[in-house]
Amino acid sequence: MKLVIQRVARAAVRVGDETVSAIGRGLLILHGVAVGDGEAQVDALVRKATGLRIFDDAAGKMNLSCEDVDGGFLVVSQFTLLADLSKGKRPGFEAAMRPPESERLYDLFCERLAASTGRPVKKGRFGATMMVELVNEGPGTFIIEAQK
Repeated sequence: MKLVIQRVARAAVRVGDETVSAIGRGLLILHGVAVGDGEAQVDALVRKATGLRIFDDAAGKMNLSCEDVDGGFLVVSQFTLLADLSKGKRPGFEAAMRPPESERLYDLFCERLAASTGRPVKKGRFGATMMVELVNEGPGTFIIEAQK
């Protein structure tokens, strides 16, 4: 399981003309599920994301969490995080878990993140072609992978 966490001033997800979810300041989390992932990986990444201190304090040091700054969470499923680009020019997606199990683990990650932080977690639309808009604050982008 892989997360790309982006510290944002704002972010939104649209499907067609519909805005599905939007947040102000907070974390946009791109979430990819790999073949072989399970609840252990979900729990490990929830523990890591909860309280992650990547927002600046008054001294300009990354010392505050999303929860500390009263930020929002927006989690978007993105199987392309598991793309293999080691051969040729076309990505391979054999490492990405297929639905319905990948959707179950995505939903579980969102539920457990909400429970762990005590904050609502907004979501993209699983399996849809989405337009993801963000204003990256900093910029700040972090990649976390769960061990098997």
